[in-house]
Amino acid sequence: MKPSKSAETQTATLAEIARAAGVSAPTVSKVLNGRADVAAATRTRVEELLRTHGYRRRRAEASRSPLIDLVFHELESAWAMEVIRGVENVARDAGLSVVLSESAGRLTPGRTWADQVAARRPHGVVLVLSGLDESQRALLTSRSIPFVVMDPAGDPGPDVPSIGATNWQGGLAATRHLVDLGHTRIGAISGPGRMMCSRARVDGYRAALETAGLPADTSLVLTGDFHHDAGYRLGLELLRRADRPTAVFAGNDLQALGLYEAARELGLRVPEDLSVVGFDDLPVSRWVGPPLTTVRQPLTEMAEAAARLVLELGREREERAATRVELATRLVVRSSTAAPAAG
Repeated sequence: MKPSKSAETQTATLAEIARAAGVSAPTVSKVLNGRADVAAATRTRVEELLRTHGYRRRRAEASRSPLIDLVFHELESAWAMEVIRGVENVARDAGLSVVLSESAGRLTPGRTWADQVAARRPHGVVLVLSGLDESQRALLTSRSIPFVVMDPAGDPGPDVPSIGATNWQGGLAATRHLVDLGHTRIGAISGPGRMMCSRARVDGYRAALETAGLPADTSLVLTGDFHHDAGYRLGLELLRRADRPTAVFAGNDLQALGLYEAARELGLRVPEDLSVVGFDDLPVSRWVGPPLTTVRQPLTEMAEAAARLVLELGREREERAATRVELATRLVVRSSTAAPAAG
């Protein structure tokens, strides 16, 4: 991120933008404040000039609403509830409220969302498994609205603050646990290939097999979408094979629960006939039968860290180098894993 400009440069730049756009300074101010009473063509012209001039509103000028914006690419699982809880914890302590948005499965929110954020003027934005395109980043930056990406889907870039988890280490620990139990044919149901966390978990799985001297059979690695139905559907595909795996790393807890259902349908017992490891350690993983061995991803703590960071960025007078934080994962062994059956 570029360093803040002096007050004199800011004032001159704002005047230059108004002159270059052929509009008044109040019109530029309306665009900055997300007002609706500006023609679309004028708004586009002003936004482009704000971006090319690198304009950044001084934080002293940026009156803020008592809000944190929390943006999900999907908002439909217990996973999201853990994240909401973490952001709410920090917001409550700071006397703020949380605004929830969903980008309907897209990895970047729509343009309308960015305009709404500019109008709300929150203390900051936390994006979960999402990112911003260049124009959205420029829009938030010009309004001095800080943003942090939690568990970024792709590479957020060197200048974007982000909070993640040690996904590779988690995949390694999950698979190494199965190897140590004596399993040699281990399948995996990953999340979407476009998500960095999903790729890292599978890379950890492969690394555990390679260090154990076991072949990494690519036909045993299927790509899911982190939902229950994918675990069920792909679980059936893996378990109907004549040479089925004796253990599966399910990539996340929801897919592991779908795999449980597939195993029951085929008359296979967990863990007697099939060992299962998930990822996340959602509360439900302790309640299912048998309780699920999983990799604990500290979702609430990650969300708290993201919210604290975005508030810190909003309080600082000068820009600082982007922060990348990874919180540790931990294998939690329960009853869904055991040594493979003899023969």
